[in-house]
Amino acid sequence: FSFTMDALPGTPQIQNIIPSTFFDTTAWAAPWLGLIGTLFVFCTGMLYLQRQRNKAQRAGEGYGTDLRNEPETAADLKLPNPLLALSPLLLVGVMNLLFTHWIPDWYGKTHSLSLPGMSVPVQTDIAKLTAIWAVEAALLLGILLVLVAGFGAIKSRLAEGSKAAVSGALLAAMNTASEYGFGAVIASLPGFLVLADALRAIPNPLVNEAITVTLLAGITGSASGGMSIALAAMSDSFIAAANAANIPLEVLHRVAAMASGGMDTLPHNGAVITLLAVTGLTHREAYKDIFGITLIKTLAVFVVIATFYATGIV
Repeated sequence: FSFTMDALPGTPQIQNIIPSTFFDTTAWAAPWLGLIGTLFVFCTGMLYLQRQRNKAQRAGEGYGTDLRNEPETAADLKLPNPLLALSPLLLVGVMNLLFTHWIPDWYGKTHSLSLPGMSVPVQTDIAKLTAIWAVEAALLLGILLVLVAGFGAIKSRLAEGSKAAVSGALLAAMNTASEYGFGAVIASLPGFLVLADALRAIPNPLVNEAITVTLLAGITGSASGGMSIALAAMSDSFIAAANAANIPLEVLHRVAAMASGGMDTLPHNGAVITLLAVTGLTHREAYKDIFGITLIKTLAVFVVIATFYATGIV
């Protein structure tokens, strides 16, 4: 959860998809600002990690001895060509962009679905769903490419690998769902309304949105949950303020996405717990550096805001 979580244009992660349903944008919203935020997070994050690496090296720390959840690698493992290994990721990115353009052309602004037995057709606002449909279609194509290109290598382990994949997916889903539920309880408390009203007093629309989203993500302990709650409660006021200040909604999308990945990184965050479970590490061992990287992401939001006001670039 560094720059690919929310800053990189076109990333299929949920933090980059949620704002599209409120602002009628796509996963590629504000591409230049997203790339600037990506470079800032990557370069600053790598400087921090290199500093931590040098510090550990001076202290004589090696790879470690008490290793947990270490993956098993067969001695005779035959690796595919690097280009073939990267091709599913590239396919997802390219097809996500293409579907983002194709879906509105195919369905128009709205789509009406009438099935036998229905008294009223189902009306779908395509603009609010384009980003979700585009990502899902692109990911399905990426999965199919993996199956086709690597079936010979994975067919003997497909069942066992699928069990591990489903188990990992359920772990991530349940951790995030529990945090989302916790956030919904927080949002129903009177104190939340007091906080929301206090945040409305921040005059600058982009700074207001960034602080609101990152604080609510911190309170709920969930980037997706905090952002969803914040946008559901305040997106109309954000849009009105942005329109009054001639700020494109794409900028609101990118700022909200990047802000969600900042202060949500509390010890009880679902993604943090999942990461520690997968790597077999404890909060004592790894949390400090996770927190450091996500603080850099919080700073990146305000770098992007300053860049927009200084240059007008989107």
